[in-house]
Amino acid sequence: MKQPTKAIIAAAGFGTRFLPQTKAMPKEMIPLIDKPIIQYVVEELVNAGIKDIIIVGSSNKRAIEDHFDTPNADLLANLRAGGPKKQHFIDELDRLSDMANFIYVRQKGPYGNATPLMSASHLISKDESFIYTWADDFIVASPSRFKQMIDVAKRMDGAVLSCKEVKDDSEYSRYGIAAGQAVEDGLLKMSHIVEKPGKDNAPSDLASVSSYLLSGDFFDYLDKAYEAFDGQGEFTFQPIMQQMIDEGHGYYAYKVKDGTYYDTGDKLDYLKTVIDFGLAHEELGPDLEKFIRSKLS
Repeated sequence: MKQPTKAIIAAAGFGTRFLPQTKAMPKEMIPLIDKPIIQYVVEELVNAGIKDIIIVGSSNKRAIEDHFDTPNADLLANLRAGGPKKQHFIDELDRLSDMANFIYVRQKGPYGNATPLMSASHLISKDESFIYTWADDFIVASPSRFKQMIDVAKRMDGAVLSCKEVKDDSEYSRYGIAAGQAVEDGLLKMSHIVEKPGKDNAPSDLASVSSYLLSGDFFDYLDKAYEAFDGQGEFTFQPIMQQMIDEGHGYYAYKVKDGTYYDTGDKLDYLKTVIDFGLAHEELGPDLEKFIRSKLS
């Protein structure tokens, strides 16, 4: 498995759980302190060696393109008028637009999580590996989840799914649970995934969440799956992975070490994420902690 240099971020959803906020603002642009959620994912990808970031969106996602674009002249003029104390904002905006090569693709095709992959397939060759991830959930870890996944992919020469350890029994009914043979602590060579099995039927305590490191030959299977798709139900990529596993391709479920999983697509989990990030903020954290304690006393 080669070092990936490309990533696909699925960002075409409407974010209906956050309406009316997401009527005009993409859910991926909802802020965590002073950055939109998608920026945290992009920075993590760049830190792991990704050069080309393909964002698969829709007609209401122009704000994402603008965010990673060169800042407009009016904003720069306003910042420059503020003198040296505003220079750090200019530096940050320049860094933001230069982080990676950003490619924007409009999603076309049936509803389902395989469609963003199909929409971006022409941008990735069959001999490349790549990362597929979302823009509203992520895992905070050190080293980052993507660095850890890349290391596993190189060692095992196979695809890797990022996983979290199930902590609460209810999570067995929320996530797909990986099944397979243990290779080492926190790493399974997968035989299949059981979707939302419940605790009694769960084959392991590894829940597949957030991201995938896949090989370019995935697209051969994707093309065949789309040709056979009858338009009924969702067009999903999990059956494609299963076919590859059945035909001898190595797929590994990996528990990200020292990781905390955040799902900002859920309202309550979003609020928890904001609190966690706020408490960890060097400048804001101490005062926020005092405020929270005052409310709980």
